[in-house]
Amino acid sequence: MQLKADLHVHTTYSSDSLITPKDLVFYAKQRGLNAVAVTDHNQVEGALKIATGIDFLIIPGTEVSSADGHVVGLNVCEAIPRGLRADETVDRIHAAGGIAIACHPYALFKGSVGKSISAKFDAIEVINASAMPFKRSIRKARAAAERFGLPQVAGTDAHYGQQIGYAYTSIDAEPNVEAVTEAIVRGRCQPHGEPVPLMLKIAKQFQYYKRKIAMS
Repeated sequence: MQLKADLHVHTTYSSDSLITPKDLVFYAKQRGLNAVAVTDHNQVEGALKIATGIDFLIIPGTEVSSADGHVVGLNVCEAIPRGLRADETVDRIHAAGGIAIACHPYALFKGSVGKSISAKFDAIEVINASAMPFKRSIRKARAAAERFGLPQVAGTDAHYGQQIGYAYTSIDAEPNVEAVTEAIVRGRCQPHGEPVPLMLKIAKQFQYYKRKIAMS
């Protein structure tokens, strides 16, 4: 079965995201996705709660702030300590039963892990719809994936519902978490995507500051 999955989405369990669980499923279905990886910052509680009792495939994950840059862990059901070196972060993700992805490895202003990529990683996020500069980050990430012989995936890094699905990974797998992560490791996946439109980035920032003011 060919699945379409956005492998990098943040929800309101991340302090900088506006995506509620309801928004997550609504926009994912609207964009024709079959699955979404919830990768909130340095925690997994949100992903596990959202995955309970809904008719949509949620891949539990986390975006870990390593000392060398950000690393996404998929199929992870426990928090991974932040602040470790990238290699040790990958080891911890593997020990937790997950797979480790070098996310937005060459994007500016995103805590990129580019210089610390190694063959220990299970895949590289070569397309990140929120990355800047977009084409340059893709070019450098693809080169790294080819250099290390690693599978290539894509995700939106969405923090606003309407951004979901601008980048996605097509995956040859049955619709369950274990099958999806195994297919990624085996390279049965293909990245697709385009940059999030500037107007959606502006809309996200407007709504974010509007929420902050309302809460103050």
